Amino acid sequence: MAAKRGIDQPAFSPPPPSGEPEARPPPWHSFLKRTSMHTAQFYDKAYDWILRVGPKIILAMLVFFVAQVLIRFLKKWVRSFMHKKEFDTSLQPFLVSLLFAILQVLAILATMQVLGIEMTIFAALVGGIGVAAGLALSGTLQNFTSGILILLLKPFKVGDIIVAQGQEGVVSSIQIFYTIVVTYDNRDVIIPNSKLSNDLIINISQEGRRRMDLDIKLPYTIDFKAAADSIRKSLNESPDIQQSPEPYIGIGLMEVDGYHVNIYSWTEPEQFNEKKLALQAKLLQDLRNNGIKWPGMP
Repeated sequence: MAAKRGIDQPAFSPPPPSGEPEARPPPWHSFLKRTSMHTAQFYDKAYDWILRVGPKIILAMLVFFVAQVLIRFLKKWVRSFMHKKEFDTSLQPFLVSLLFAILQVLAILATMQVLGIEMTIFAALVGGIGVAAGLALSGTLQNFTSGILILLLKPFKVGDIIVAQGQEGVVSSIQIFYTIVVTYDNRDVIIPNSKLSNDLIINISQEGRRRMDLDIKLPYTIDFKAAADSIRKSLNESPDIQQSPEPYIGIGLMEVDGYHVNIYSWTEPEQFNEKKLALQAKLLQDLRNNGIKWPGMP
């Protein structure tokens, strides 16, 4: 039995022949095995991620695309609306750009919301930047806001004659941050819009006419009625003087050596000072031609 067992099934394996090393797998075999395992795990995770996030990405792309189409449509509609309502030409590009920027930000926020991106940190960051920028640019933002109000409410427009900040002149340009007024002696006065929105403004051109006040002192030797008739004739002949309302001539003040004749007449506000000087020269010449002379006049 022992012999048979030894023949059929040896009790131990014989050692390998001396001089022949034991067969081992090559080193790259284990590397390929680990790499294939990692690749399979990566594909599994990527597949799970695509199934979980893929629909959100597709929906977010769809939302962003639809938002862009709507923004372009609204942009064209706003431009057409402003053109029909005759908005200020300097304000139209700014409002369209501002609306476009706001809508783009809303579209991006909606897309991020669909993707499930956390908005808390983003909102805090934007809020902090906004507060810092507001503190640093408070004066500039005030001028900016005032410029928008001036362009929307239109207390004056380009070409109007205004008195503001002690300066009288013609408004040549209304910008977002400042307004340029050209004075009668051809100086460009740049006034911040915050000064104009928070202070007194006299718009001389708003009513379309301006009263011209003249004061002439005459001695008592000159009859008031004769002087008034001569003055009235000069006013009627002057092309710069409007006849409606009718000019008014009266005695404004009486002194020891004479009386003052006040003349109230209406003219267009443009080139007011030139018209006033021309009228005074005409009154003087007409009074002299009618025999009304001051002491010392030839």
